[in-house]
Amino acid sequence: MLTKKFAAVTIAAALTLVASTVMAFARTTPHGYWKTVDDETGETKSIVKLYEVEGKLYGRVEKLLLRPGALCDKCEGDDYNAPIEGMVVVWGLEDRDADGVWEHGKVFDPEKNKTYRCKIWMHDGNIKIRGYLGPFFRTQTWYETER
Repeated sequence: MLTKKFAAVTIAAALTLVASTVMAFARTTPHGYWKTVDDETGETKSIVKLYEVEGKLYGRVEKLLLRPGALCDKCEGDDYNAPIEGMVVVWGLEDRDADGVWEHGKVFDPEKNKTYRCKIWMHDGNIKIRGYLGPFFRTQTWYETER
């Protein structure tokens, strides 16, 4: 009887240790590479790298997965027919309260040629990114990836 109790306690302790270790390695900041997903099809669209410059968060399209090499044919000005890969699509976000919520920035959708106010926060090891147009908003999940 004592052996069964000891085994159960040992297994529970081991599971707690494994869960703690996994949580310790879960990403806690948005810096790094993220997979974006098409809202309508559920397909992975691109890889975006989020990085910080002088306290502000920026995001650049590193790779297009559905349309590699696509040009921004709906963009205007200098971005017209520019490659989407390499384009900065997130800029100016700040974590003013040091609470992990980056806001007061912009996100650009090259497929619609629209710029939205946005904010980003971590959720279960992934990112939630919310774009605002007036009082309306849309939230996407971006998924962790190595590159």
